[in-house]
Amino acid sequence: MQVVRYEELCMSFNVRKDRLSTIFNAALKRVDPYQMLMDHVQLDGSVFSVHLGSDRHQVDLNEYRKVVVVGAGKATAPMACAIEEILGDRLSGGLISVKYGHTEPLAKIEIIEAGHPVPDENGVRAAARILNIAENSNESTLLISLISGGGSALLPLPARWLVMGEEVALTLADKQKTTSLLLACGADIEEINCIRKHLSSIKGGRFLSQAAPARSINFILSDVVGDDLSSIASGTTCADPTTFSEAWEILKKYGIDQKVPESVRHILTRGINGEIPETLKYGSSDLDLTTNILLGTNLHALDAAADKARELGYQAIRLTSRIVGEAREVARTLAAIALDCAGNSTIGVPPICIMSGGEPVVQLRGTGKGGRNQEMALAFLQEMIRNRNLCRSLTFLAASTDGNDGPTDAAGAFADLAIVKNAAIAGLHPNSFLENNDSYHFFEACDGLFKTGPTNTNVCDLHISLIDILEDN
Repeated sequence: MQVVRYEELCMSFNVRKDRLSTIFNAALKRVDPYQMLMDHVQLDGSVFSVHLGSDRHQVDLNEYRKVVVVGAGKATAPMACAIEEILGDRLSGGLISVKYGHTEPLAKIEIIEAGHPVPDENGVRAAARILNIAENSNESTLLISLISGGGSALLPLPARWLVMGEEVALTLADKQKTTSLLLACGADIEEINCIRKHLSSIKGGRFLSQAAPARSINFILSDVVGDDLSSIASGTTCADPTTFSEAWEILKKYGIDQKVPESVRHILTRGINGEIPETLKYGSSDLDLTTNILLGTNLHALDAAADKARELGYQAIRLTSRIVGEAREVARTLAAIALDCAGNSTIGVPPICIMSGGEPVVQLRGTGKGGRNQEMALAFLQEMIRNRNLCRSLTFLAASTDGNDGPTDAAGAFADLAIVKNAAIAGLHPNSFLENNDSYHFFEACDGLFKTGPTNTNVCDLHISLIDILEDN
């Protein structure tokens, strides 16, 4: 086997790292929520219109006395900025809840920054005020809601019900503990949101029910695999197909039914028994008052990434936008595909860019620091170590489109033989970091972190492999 100098490894890595960053940034540009609204929404006189693909919607604002914006999510601030520009003096005001640091300067719409992924008191305050806006709306109110990933944690309004004269209620601490347990056990976002909806006074369509008879138009940026509207931000403006019984079964599935607070078990049990109203269901007349518009998705991001890869001279292959499962297992599958392509040209001939999207999960086994994308990159790196003879031309990036991978300041991480060499020089063993869920500190020490800062968009994750032609082949 030919010996490759460290300097050559680093040079190749830096070139492919720049190309991967360029491809990733092209994907972000395609799902920029501000630009998407500016491109597809306009006000012509009093007519507010939306032209997005086959969607065509028009509303005459002269039919309403007030136009109010509400919303929640990591990408909601730039969406609000666009709506302010489009509506101008027609906008009465509004309120949105965003993750700390994910802000924009706004003139009429108030911003409350709150906790994500574990909710906090600011989120409760924002949710209570948004629900109050809904409750005080009527036939002369047009509500424009702006919804993106993270909206569920940013609207944490703990359920409170009066059942046969007894108050049945949750506290924020109850929801925080339940959320933390769900994140740690490896539950996927749809399972987490099913439980959130049944422990909330605003999710699962309850916002929409409180807003009736007001009309609402909802612009939605999807961070959910498959783009199920009822799961994005726990479906504040949609019918909910899930039930109290399903929420309880999810807790049992992960063995946390006896670990969640007693109040959570109590509410779910009362709901199963029919003593607490279910979430909004299909067939409700409240659904006739709302229009849901899917603004951007992971597939849109993949399309743009593929276009940029082709511009850079690569054959572009999109595997899927629906990647789910345990992060390190997903990484091993993606590594197998890339390695087989590098060695045998199984799905294409290099130079080739293989990409996928979705949202895997991490099952916490250790006490380290990281996120699902960094964990994926580290597991991918292990497969590269086992197959070094196929990896000189291969570099991998896994990154979150919102710029925050787990509780870290990185969007994700790279895997490359240069990083393998950096780890060897530093005496670091990837497997020990992987078993401790400590991918962040591994890549920090090996120059493998990918940092973008908050991107103000959110359409799940992208996983991109570049395979080049070796010059000496």
